[in-house]
Amino acid sequence: MSEAGSHSHKVLGLGGVFIRARDPAALAAWYRQHLGFDVHDFGGSFGAIFEFAERQPGYQIWTAFPTETPYFGAATQPQMLNFRVADLDGLLTQLREAGVTVEGEVERSDYGAFGWCVDGEGNRVELWQPPEPDIGSNVDSTRREAELE
Repeated sequence: MSEAGSHSHKVLGLGGVFIRARDPAALAAWYRQHLGFDVHDFGGSFGAIFEFAERQPGYQIWTAFPTETPYFGAATQPQMLNFRVADLDGLLTQLREAGVTVEGEVERSDYGAFGWCVDGEGNRVELWQPPEPDIGSNVDSTRREAELE
């Protein structure tokens, strides 16, 4: 193990996601309207705060992909946001009815259900409904990371 890996201090989880937007107010309005974000004006930048929910299924994941991955959509998109949702099918129906671009078919696996939409600035966004927890089962998040590679 490297010296950097031997420290007792570590990251606890995702603290926030920060993106550039051509029009932050308009993009914030899109996320408010279509994904239900409780958006606040932080003095010219806009954001939503999500409280940690006890006993909710799912986890947070950080994954580095090869630059040539098609997973994010357009090659010019440097990152993709993934949002945990409670009812993927219901949300995708709602998005389609609102005229939002929904891409591909829902993918279902041991890791849950995944769907994709395109936000107000053309970014591909992943929507994830975690699987219901199984008593005695522990889905290892590193398996999800390996599956994505």
